[in-house]
Order: sequence, then structure tokens, then C-alpha cells
Amino acid sequence: MTQPSETRAPLVSHVSVGVTDLHRAGVFYDAVLAVVGARRIMEHGAGIGYGRTFPEFWANLPRESRGVVASGAGAHVCFSAADPETVVAFHEAGLAAGGYSDGAPGPRPEYAPGYYAAFLRDPDGNKVEAMCWIARADDA
Repeated sequence: MTQPSETRAPLVSHVSVGVTDLHRAGVFYDAVLAVVGARRIMEHGAGIGYGRTFPEFWANLPRESRGVVASGAGAHVCFSAADPETVVAFHEAGLAAGGYSDGAPGPRPEYAPGYYAAFLRDPDGNKVEAMCWIARADDA
């Protein structure tokens, strides 16, 4: 696979998840996204946008559901991590900030050789993941 050009626009501009309590979601996402190098970029009454330089991830109060949020059955968001230690720190930060584990940190060879990840559910049940690439077993 070739590396994308630095000037090429990403395929996805941003992703949003619905939350029922913006403050509670902010506590959770402030904690887990800081670990992968993101921060609050902007806020408005119905949402908090996170990123490194542009708000690529949003926690929003849903407009159309009158405060009721149904977490996505198959949808989830995966954040890139620098290394396995960052994946572990992401998982620990999420647990400490009110989320719950949906898969402890570890290798996931069933996904791809060298895939290392951890999975969380935020306080509203949204699925989030942090992953990095590690040396593959057959590379050793």
C-alpha cells in the first residue's frame, strides 16, 4: 500500500456520535482523546469537536431524537495510536472516565498481522477503539 500524499484530502472529514449528556461525554472524550494527541477544538451548545488541528470527531446531542440516543449497532470509531503503550493508556483513561471495556488491549491477528487494539464503550454505549501496528509474529 502506498502512503497518501500530504496534500490529498482525507476520505472522511469528520465523524459524530450521539450522546445524552454533553458534560459527561466531554469528561470521557477529553480523557481518551488526549492520550492519542487530540484536544477540544471547538464547542457549541449541542456538541464538542475534537482533533489535532481540525474537529475530526464530534460528540453531539442529537437534534432529531429529542434527547434519546441509540448507539450504533455496528458503527464504531477507531483512533490511531502511536504504540501499544498509548493503546493501553487510551483504554485505562476511558475506564477511569466512565466508559467500560469492550475488549482489553492486545494483538488482534484475526484482523490483520501486527494489529494491536483496545475497545471501549463511552457512557452512552458508543463503540470507540484505539489501534496501532506492531511487529508481526512472522517478522520476528
